[in-house]
Amino acid sequence: MPFQVSPSVEVREVDLTAAVPALSTSIGAIAGSFGWGPVSQIVNVSTENQLAEIFGQPDDFTFKYFLPAAQHLQYSNVLRVVRTDREDSFNATSGTADKLIRNSDDFETTVFASDEQFVAKYPGELGNSIGVIVVSSEDAFDDAAFTETGYNQLFDRAPGTTTFAEDRGALDDELHVVIFDTTGRWTGSPGTVLERFAGLSQAKDARQSDGTNNYYVDVINNRSQYVWVGAPSSELTNSGESVFSDNLGSGGSFATSATPEEYTLEGGSDGSQPDTSFSELTKAYDLFANAEFTDIGIIIGTEAGSDDVSLANALIAIAESRKDCVACVSPRVSRTTDALDPTSEVKDWADQITSSSYGILDSSALFVFDKFNDKFRFIVASGSVAGLLANTDQVSEPWFSPAGFSRGQLRGVTRLAFNPDRSQRDTLYQARVNPIVAFPGEGIVLFGDKTAQATATAFDRINVRRLFITLEKAISTAAQTQLFEINDQFTRAQFRNLVEPFLREVQGRRGVTDFNVVCDDTNNTPEVIDTNRFVADIFIKPVRSINFIRLNFVAVRTGVEFSEIAGN
Repeated sequence: MPFQVSPSVEVREVDLTAAVPALSTSIGAIAGSFGWGPVSQIVNVSTENQLAEIFGQPDDFTFKYFLPAAQHLQYSNVLRVVRTDREDSFNATSGTADKLIRNSDDFETTVFASDEQFVAKYPGELGNSIGVIVVSSEDAFDDAAFTETGYNQLFDRAPGTTTFAEDRGALDDELHVVIFDTTGRWTGSPGTVLERFAGLSQAKDARQSDGTNNYYVDVINNRSQYVWVGAPSSELTNSGESVFSDNLGSGGSFATSATPEEYTLEGGSDGSQPDTSFSELTKAYDLFANAEFTDIGIIIGTEAGSDDVSLANALIAIAESRKDCVACVSPRVSRTTDALDPTSEVKDWADQITSSSYGILDSSALFVFDKFNDKFRFIVASGSVAGLLANTDQVSEPWFSPAGFSRGQLRGVTRLAFNPDRSQRDTLYQARVNPIVAFPGEGIVLFGDKTAQATATAFDRINVRRLFITLEKAISTAAQTQLFEINDQFTRAQFRNLVEPFLREVQGRRGVTDFNVVCDDTNNTPEVIDTNRFVADIFIKPVRSINFIRLNFVAVRTGVEFSEIAGN
């Protein structure tokens, strides 16, 4: 505190209540090709229905990315999703030129042609099934075609007047906007209303009765899930005078239309298929690479076709670089659905995977039901295996094994493409692959808890790797409070008092058998202090999962005391 130069009382608070925070290790991360949704942007999803709303329902191509994500959401309510950026994909528009707007950031910098009054919110052919109707006058509201469709029943009155933010009178500039499904691809029924907006204004400074913005461009751009307003057809100044650009499209001013103006969006394209471009998937997954900006615990691999080795190694490399998550990766579906010898196919795949404790390999494609298309499909198992990890966090702790009959039951799986027997499981386990097995009367179970590490150490088990991820993530976050403090005995003691209670709690929750925290003069030498460093050595004895059980049944003669032979 500053030196006092005259008698006074100074009150000061010192906060020594800092603790090691509880951090999540269950957040999944997946990338894939979807038919809708923002491109190259991380989106948080919590349910399967929300996944379908944001990224579109699966089709015969996108199911291989959608369904593994949906499988994971059966176990967890936190998933981060990235849609891949596909080459030659475009948004559908009311104009004639190709237009690509990947996400909201792209929209802010996009320049629109005069005929692009409306643009599908995201790239893809699905945007070609969007239509927009603008009703801008009482005559348009009563137009025979509009009435015949029944759309006039969506609003309780015809368009009328709106007012500005300040008292400058009212204008006859109100709009009703209907966004509908033109072909039935969204809802199954052509002409179904997707969204409606009543009583919007063409005046930039118009306000609703509660003071909120009522300018139609802002309202639709902020609230619609289907379209952007590209080039406004008209703008009204705050003086109430109509101002129209000389190069407006044929729509002209909405305010002068006596009939509803209809826009059919066209030109949307899905672009190339991502399994022909491995770079599209890796670019999407690279958005998860920075641990400072994106919190995740499990990277979920997807179908990569012939690039299944390359994708698996790329995802494991991301996990190793972050050091706060694991990557669940699977062999491509065809290795177990089409192969004469699935064991050799999966082993061949596993033999090419990087040796790393941050990778988790599985053995078989899963046969699951696609409720959106009323059919069964084979998908990779990585989403379900990642879900088992998340479920283990919820029902036990991250340092418990996700395998076995207690926590390893796969949900929503009808059958396996490859159900390995005992000898096949031995081959796979030696190759670092965790077998998925269907046991009669027991269901389908993850029957192994190895990481992809080839060296036989404690880190070749999933529970040990996730234990250290949990400890390292939590303690390193807490250690940030020590940055820029003085490296003296007080700071070192404060750090020990921060970490040791946390480790004792983990020990009480069966995470470690013993620990020791060294942070004193022995490892913070004068040389360390003079180079502005701070060192703490944290020794951990991790718990181990049971992989092998031996039961000895001993028959003894009548009259023999068990105490004579017990323990021999």
